[in-house]
Amino acid sequence: MTPPARGAGRLLSGAGLAAALLLPTAVPATAQPLARVPAADGKKGQELPGMPSALDPEAEEVVCTPASRQKAEKQDWSRQRLDLDRLHQHSTGAGVTVALIGTGVAPDAAGLDGRVTAQGEAEDDCVGQGTFLAGLIAGNGGDSPRLAGVAPGAKILALRGTDRRGQASSALVVEALRAATEAKAEVIAVAVALPRQDAALSSAVAEARREGAVVLAAATPDPPSRIGTDEIPARTYWPAGEPGVLSVADMLPGGTRPDSSLPTDGIDLAAPGAGVVSGGPSGDGHYLGGGAAVATAYAAGAAAAVRATRPDDSPEAVVRRLTSTAYPADIPQLDAYAAVTAVLGDSGTSSGAERAADPVTVRDTSATDRATGRATLFVLIGSAGVLAALWAGFALSRARARGWRPAGTGTGAAATGAE
Repeated sequence: MTPPARGAGRLLSGAGLAAALLLPTAVPATAQPLARVPAADGKKGQELPGMPSALDPEAEEVVCTPASRQKAEKQDWSRQRLDLDRLHQHSTGAGVTVALIGTGVAPDAAGLDGRVTAQGEAEDDCVGQGTFLAGLIAGNGGDSPRLAGVAPGAKILALRGTDRRGQASSALVVEALRAATEAKAEVIAVAVALPRQDAALSSAVAEARREGAVVLAAATPDPPSRIGTDEIPARTYWPAGEPGVLSVADMLPGGTRPDSSLPTDGIDLAAPGAGVVSGGPSGDGHYLGGGAAVATAYAAGAAAAVRATRPDDSPEAVVRRLTSTAYPADIPQLDAYAAVTAVLGDSGTSSGAERAADPVTVRDTSATDRATGRATLFVLIGSAGVLAALWAGFALSRARARGWRPAGTGTGAAATGAE
């Protein structure tokens, strides 16, 4: 091989190696099934005590949820998913009161720092779920600031919608809705879901909305543990089914609803609702919780963050902002950061200005898959172009060496001259 040919060969080999190294990076990776709910860093999940939504209604004695002796070692996936670290640079929900209707909230719970007002028996949270949810809405994380809630500057008005064991009652929910309206709460989060609608409940919801409150409610109750959910027909739960109420469902890290979720329709928004970390009524330990009530708490925190930055917006405008800035999916997925920062057009849809300027983690992978496909195509085309250019250079150098004579004539001429 002549020196030009050897040089061209080395270039071709180098180009081929570069193409071989580049192409694997452009091929989409296949996600492995999740064996457990992951931590925010994608590594091993956290093992913490579970937070119940209710206590055993048949137990002879009421035994409250014990204090957790374990603490989370890292931020969970849900806070990363909602971009809370960046959200808090724009809004903490300061000055907004969120009425939380559930099992109650312990006023002196860690991370809530005296920002809880509990009416009546709501200060006794025997179940613990209400305090857990309050931490997701307005907790500052205590000595774990990365476990803060969505609106750590907001205040909590704790109201009972259940008995001490956590069994929901329509009469208690109606009473709590009226108390929240009278207290001028800007956001009302109903963490329980009732199987039947009644006139008093509808009236209380309508009155709260007329007085300017954003009302959110869990789309479903937690599924019963004793029978499979495939035995339960789809139905609407209340007050989530009331007009103007934002119905919130829980989702897994992949964006889908848990297989065990009760079937329902009319869901407006999905939010993280599995493997979520928060505190309880006593001690400074942590628990893992999930369900539509957890998702509702996250959505309520986002509503408080929006109201703090846009105090003149109507409840309808706040709800529209939460849903129109959500990530597109079968059920729109809450994006708390975009709900506060996005610029909405006249139609109420996000212009995407903030996302384009300061992008966040992609939840919907379809766009990523398309971009990866385009990258693969560009690498292939680019590699082919490089190879063609190198081959042309090689051919030109050979032609120049022959004095631009056709291949096969140079050898004969040289022999004649020699003779």
